Amino acid sequence: MAKVLCSGLTALLSVNTWQGQQQHWRRSQLSALRISPTHRLSKHSRFLVVSQGVETQTDVKEELYDSQLGAKVGQDRLLKVPVSNIRNFCIIAHIDHGKSTLADKLLQITGTVQKREMKEQFLDNMDLERERGITIKLQAARMRYMYGNEPYCLNLIDTPGHVDFSYEVSRSLAACEGALLVVDASQGVEAQTLANVYLALENNLEIIPVLNKIDLPGAEPDRVIKEIEEVIGLDCSNAICCSAKEGIGITEIFNGIVERIPPPHDAARSPLRALIFDSYYDPYRGVIVYFRVIDGTIKKGDRIYFMASKKGYFADEVGVLSPNQMQVEELYAGEVGYLSASIRSVADARVGDTITHYGRRAESSLPGYEEATPMVFCGLFPVDADQFPELRDALEKLQLNDAALKFEPETSSAMGFGFRCGFLGLLHMEIVQERLEREYNLSLITTAPSVVYRVNCINGDTVECSNPSLLPEPGQRRSIEEPFVKIEMLTPKDYIGSLMELAQDRRGEFKEMKFITENRASIIYELPLAEMVGDFFDQLKSRSKGYASMEYTFLGYKESELIKLDIQINGDHVEPLSAIVHKDKAYAVGRALTQKLKELIPRQMFKVPIQACIGSKVIASESLSAIRKDVLAKCYGGDISRKKKLLKKQAEGKKRMKAIGKVDVPQEAFMAVLKLEKEVL
Repeated sequence: MAKVLCSGLTALLSVNTWQGQQQHWRRSQLSALRISPTHRLSKHSRFLVVSQGVETQTDVKEELYDSQLGAKVGQDRLLKVPVSNIRNFCIIAHIDHGKSTLADKLLQITGTVQKREMKEQFLDNMDLERERGITIKLQAARMRYMYGNEPYCLNLIDTPGHVDFSYEVSRSLAACEGALLVVDASQGVEAQTLANVYLALENNLEIIPVLNKIDLPGAEPDRVIKEIEEVIGLDCSNAICCSAKEGIGITEIFNGIVERIPPPHDAARSPLRALIFDSYYDPYRGVIVYFRVIDGTIKKGDRIYFMASKKGYFADEVGVLSPNQMQVEELYAGEVGYLSASIRSVADARVGDTITHYGRRAESSLPGYEEATPMVFCGLFPVDADQFPELRDALEKLQLNDAALKFEPETSSAMGFGFRCGFLGLLHMEIVQERLEREYNLSLITTAPSVVYRVNCINGDTVECSNPSLLPEPGQRRSIEEPFVKIEMLTPKDYIGSLMELAQDRRGEFKEMKFITENRASIIYELPLAEMVGDFFDQLKSRSKGYASMEYTFLGYKESELIKLDIQINGDHVEPLSAIVHKDKAYAVGRALTQKLKELIPRQMFKVPIQACIGSKVIASESLSAIRKDVLAKCYGGDISRKKKLLKKQAEGKKRMKAIGKVDVPQEAFMAVLKLEKEVL
């Protein structure tokens, strides 16, 4: 009996053990499905593309290795590697060619960002960037990658693609040794592609051509490779075909970065020199500096010195961007990181400055990048005058984050106190205004965009002015010069005529046209910058159905027949409505402004003349009729002389009222006219 019971218990235990093993095996399989790599064989790639999953908590503590795509799941990315194993690179491309998507895939595959934290455009932190689908601010991220059983540290800098933010691109290039040139395999070479490549070549960067979006039905990799070789002159024999969205060809990109981009120079024993390539203001920690260590080392607690601003601070916190801030004890030559030193003044840590040790200073500062030159100016005024101090503080903080933004105080009789701001372009202006309103809760009025004119006076002086009110009197000036740009438009051949007509209408001078391929042409014009700051880009996209792209470079100043157009209301000069226009467009602009003001200004008890003038000459005029008051209503009949007496008395009163009366132009009228100026100028 005991043997039977014992055998029964043994069988029961073995069944339970077998069931437990089965359940444990199923749990392990499910866990493996969650954390194991997903393999996909690419027809475009001779490598096996592996999308590495995210580590999850399991009962069995096992580590996953991938010989091709590197980073062990859960391995510490902060471990130091030799300088020879560091690669600093950026991604440059035309807008919407897939830079941010490729950056997302690189972060995901190396395990830098966990799957539950992953989202599209991960490095685009601003709401504006996500809404518009563009990159505005450059971002940095540190990744760890295993190649040939050796760990490599890859520092990625994601850059903007729009022409207005080329300054951000130049800042990232100064901190890198190589660049991935991403080109849409269906679109081909675009205008900003050329501009970014030339910037990279000027910085002696190793360029790796990458053809993105090869999974699209309209992709033509062979045509685009030929186009890159012919237009840019890059050797594309080792060009990489990929699809960032589908994860195709990512292995070749990682291997290309390690094999083809040179490591940074090993100068850890030299005096510290670190280049500031970006910064932002944190309300709790002060100014946070992003920098690349060129020579020497920097660690927490060091006393540092900013060579341009000549200010000294103690490094409270040093770390890396992975892509979130992660503290480390020390950063060596070749590494990219951030610094917090309780810096309260935004002027003490300018982009392009060199950081060195306070006690052991470097002999010379690093060659920073070129100072950004504002191309477009406009006035920013708070709707509520009490918000002027807040606007000033917001601009100072924003200028730290956006080094291309320039501003100076300005006063307007119509809108009160504000600032005259300089921008790189219209999109830059629009983005800054939206950031001020969203991030700092300000309500703003924006005047019509303008450019800086150069006035040659009779006495030999040269005066620069971006505001019509600063223009010298006609008798004091000999000539006026305006900035000119060289614009290159890349377009399908079907829209060549329409775009040439657009450039001619904007006082453009034709220079050259050449066919890049059988169906695409490059058209080069020289035209005034003032003609481009309006709706030129919108018109270019409209006339080409969105297929054309453009890039412009500043040429210099040329003399033009420019005049100051003034607006007078009831004989009084209204300075905020003045504009500097070309002589040929003066009548059209004057007529449009007077007609618009007639619609917007409320009627008075007297007749109000609205005039557009060049000096003392009136070129366009409208009259605002007086409100009619029937003074004869009480006269039912009788002598006509009584009616004449009343009418004469009314006429004298209106004449006296017109002489001493003042017409108040409502704020809505100013806003409407400013909007009109943006359209007609």
